[in-house]
Amino acid sequence: MIVGTGILLPAEWLQTEWFSVLATFVAINTLIYVVLGVIKIIPKFRLRRSYTGASRRSETRSIHPDAPV
Repeated sequence: MIVGTGILLPAEWLQTEWFSVLATFVAINTLIYVVLGVIKIIPKFRLRRSYTGASRRSETRSIHPDAPV
């Protein structure tokens, strides 16, 4: 007599709707964390700006007052 069983759960449980919903949730959650991890690893992309105009200081804030601006 051969009984269909899974490794941890009976085979009937693996075919139920709640198990497929749980498996879908785990798959989506895994994909979200993979995307977040990849975003954290890749370097930030910044556009180059010329620092002329209002975004540049007119005076140095260094402890050395003769330092270039």
